Amino acid sequence: MLGPVRITSALVDPALLDLPWSTPLEEWPAQHLVALPQGISRHIVRFVRLGEYVYAFKETRERIAEREYDLLRALERIDFPSVEAVAVVADRQTEDGEPLESVLITRHLQFSLPYRALFSHTLRPETMSRLLDALAALIVRMHLTGFFWGDCSLSNTLFRRDAGAFAAYLVDAETGALHTSLSNGQRGEDLEIARVNIFGEALDLQAAGLLHESIDPEVVCEEVVQRYERLWHEITYEQAVEREARRDIEGRIRRLNELGFDVAEVAMSSIDNGRYLVRPKVVDAGYHTRRLLRLTGLDAEENQARKLLNDLDAYRAESDLVDEQQAAHRWLTEVFEPVVRAVPAHLRRKLEPQELFAQIIEHKWLLSEQAGRDVGMRNAVQSYLTDVLVHRPDEQAILGVEVPSLS
Repeated sequence: MLGPVRITSALVDPALLDLPWSTPLEEWPAQHLVALPQGISRHIVRFVRLGEYVYAFKETRERIAEREYDLLRALERIDFPSVEAVAVVADRQTEDGEPLESVLITRHLQFSLPYRALFSHTLRPETMSRLLDALAALIVRMHLTGFFWGDCSLSNTLFRRDAGAFAAYLVDAETGALHTSLSNGQRGEDLEIARVNIFGEALDLQAAGLLHESIDPEVVCEEVVQRYERLWHEITYEQAVEREARRDIEGRIRRLNELGFDVAEVAMSSIDNGRYLVRPKVVDAGYHTRRLLRLTGLDAEENQARKLLNDLDAYRAESDLVDEQQAAHRWLTEVFEPVVRAVPAHLRRKLEPQELFAQIIEHKWLLSEQAGRDVGMRNAVQSYLTDVLVHRPDEQAILGVEVPSLS
């Protein structure tokens, strides 16, 4: 029965009231739990299904739970890639009246995995490189929004496949703080924390035999910082250009767009000899994601969106359609949706539709290269389903990986 608990929730679901709140989370009966891979955590974390969705439940002190809930809600409002805060359950007691810690509830991010699940087999150097790129981009985006993480690490990040790369999501914000902007000192502190944490995590993986022999833990932690610094420089450096060299500014903006960043404002100031300094002032991630969403209503990761937009643009050119919105509507109904519907029901939980379509595009290109001609989308879809997708582990198999965790 429901004890005297207090629930602050963004989710209106009476099923929350039926959970055994008077029992410590680590003792909850299996009937309430879902087996999902879990990263290293200082807290007890369990996954619970309520209706159609799976949620992560984390026991922690009330003040910490409420602060993290507020931070995650603030990040959601600015469209930052993080898990979604759902509720805080406080004032818990055992049936004997002993106090229990509060519980922070977040929605599980579909098709995402903690880094240790990705290391369930020895990870290749190129896959590690893509993980580091995703984490560096996450930290850059975080610092651009004025968010100080305070505990940058692989353990506090979830990764989703993104058309041959990975997209990173913040999963733990209890040490974070949201400011108008960050100083160089604050950014440097975050990077130093990341360096130390990632070095420890890489040593742990090495000790477990899960790092490729060519991967050096010391190099891994330095690589994250170096990738961050290169991306931060490209986004923020001041560029001296000639007054007539408008093409240089446009080229700078195009490069940022290619990196997945949109430029809303540019700051310019004149210097000597008729030149002036140019610096992007307001930069936001998700350039291709927003364009795809605007044209088609599809919500995708940045690299997925880039591939889908390339296919849409090729379709528009082949169809001689001038109007972009009309082309997007026809592409969606004549290309994207038929491909997704072609997947048999028992295979649809292996990949989300946007990732599936992106992989089919890549498969079609490979088949066409081998054949020396365009094999067509129909043949590519059938080949991908029978030769590739059917052999991928389904979602249940991936999510059933046993991942060591610390309470």
